[in-house]
Amino acid sequence: MMWVMQGESDRQRELLDVESVAGHLLEPGSVFALLAEHRDRLFPDELFADLFPSGRGRPSIPGEVIASVIVLQALFGHSDREAVDALTFDLRWKAACGYPVDAKGFNSSTLTYWRRRLAASDRPQRIFEVVRQVIAETGAVKAKTRRALDSTVLDDAVARQDTITQLIAQIRRVGREVPGAKELIATECTRLAAVCGQDYIASGKPRIAWDDQAARDELVSALVADALALLAALDVEAITAAGGKPAEAVALLALVAGQDVEPAEDSDGTDGRWRIARRTAPDRVISTVDPDARHAHKTRQRRQDGFKAHIVVEPDTGLTTMCALTKPNGPSNSDAAVGAGLVTADPTVDDGEQIEVLGDSAYASGDMLHTLAGKQWLPLVKPWPLRPAVEGGFTLDDFTFDAAAGTLTCPGNITRGLSAKGNATFGAACRGCPLRQRCTTSATGRKVVLGEHHLLQRQHRQRAGDEDFKTVYRQHRPMVERSIAWLTRGARRVPYRGVEKNNTWLHHRVAALNLRRLLAMGLTNQNGTWALA
Repeated sequence: MMWVMQGESDRQRELLDVESVAGHLLEPGSVFALLAEHRDRLFPDELFADLFPSGRGRPSIPGEVIASVIVLQALFGHSDREAVDALTFDLRWKAACGYPVDAKGFNSSTLTYWRRRLAASDRPQRIFEVVRQVIAETGAVKAKTRRALDSTVLDDAVARQDTITQLIAQIRRVGREVPGAKELIATECTRLAAVCGQDYIASGKPRIAWDDQAARDELVSALVADALALLAALDVEAITAAGGKPAEAVALLALVAGQDVEPAEDSDGTDGRWRIARRTAPDRVISTVDPDARHAHKTRQRRQDGFKAHIVVEPDTGLTTMCALTKPNGPSNSDAAVGAGLVTADPTVDDGEQIEVLGDSAYASGDMLHTLAGKQWLPLVKPWPLRPAVEGGFTLDDFTFDAAAGTLTCPGNITRGLSAKGNATFGAACRGCPLRQRCTTSATGRKVVLGEHHLLQRQHRQRAGDEDFKTVYRQHRPMVERSIAWLTRGARRVPYRGVEKNNTWLHHRVAALNLRRLLAMGLTNQNGTWALA
């Protein structure tokens, strides 16, 4: 290809350059037209210079081309192969990337190579950061004093595995990735073969009478025993200390061998008899193919498997200023915990600026309110609903809280001091109380547990009842839900395995959507400066 030399674009247009002969056919205001004209300004060579510090590692494809392909790929939800095919056969992609008509796209593995380089760098999300800088330069969000938070569950890219499949798959993986483990499996993991005549070399489900509960229990016992025997035979401490894939394989085997099983009903846990547990582990690994994927519950009714995407949106413009992809469960991955971290780190918010933060009730935790109070920001967050101990009875707000005295007074006018943990026990005072049936069904009386930030939450619930609060919330909250709809349209399933890779994908998708949104707002470049028409 004459137009590329050692990773640098030749600015001498060839006769067959698509932009030269058909650039006028690109839809004005499209991402294609923007990249065709300004990709070198958006993604200059110096943006990626740190990825190739030596002459030997110089890329054969210019950074501006790779970045343009990544943006278009994220925008249209293409796989690597589909993106390269589009670059080969779609004139819009050729124009956007500066390709001649007769040029063939590069090998799809090049995209994998670049993503690995980006992931290992100090700025893995630089494409997203570049677009956010464009937002800042246009002044689109300058002096905008509201940010809206939301999240959505994205389906994973792998199939859910049952306990039996996980155990077999992980024993096999240890055999592949841990030196000497294959021989140990042959000598130590013999219970599976004794049960069904199948070893860990064979693929597929064991051949047993699956409609026989006793046969299934015997299989589970054999697999758990084999897993434990293998772990006992390995030098787990040394493998763990060495790190890498062998350590990951061993750790995951230990996890799947314990997360879904429990001793058999009449077992003391020492006789080697196991069964599938009658409960679900709170942080259950659902696939050994992608150990980061988890069961997700966005609502009580809606259940999915995968990851959670979190975004921060400026509601007047619909521009996303921060985003993150996490596991969908666990305290550190909750909407409130992630949302607080994102919005307080948002570089588009000026120091000292008074911000109103909008969110649904998932963001109304005491810790979130405390974080916002520390920055003197106003939470416009739907409060957590109070659930009375008795249906239709008294809620926590019917109790009078005296923070100075450290006391709580019930609707029956009984006052109790709070313990160091924030508990108030009314006990015997409830026995003859005429309000008891509206307060508690406990034989020992009402006990109230106050959270660390109870006062903040109580004050917030009171403020949420104001009409001004409700008006602002109804007016500005819907934009973030629209942004979620844009994010997930054609992209409900993540394309990769693991949090890290999919987090980068999310940033690239948001960057592409932000560019499209800026173009809809009239993005132009005037004398090298980004502006809105």
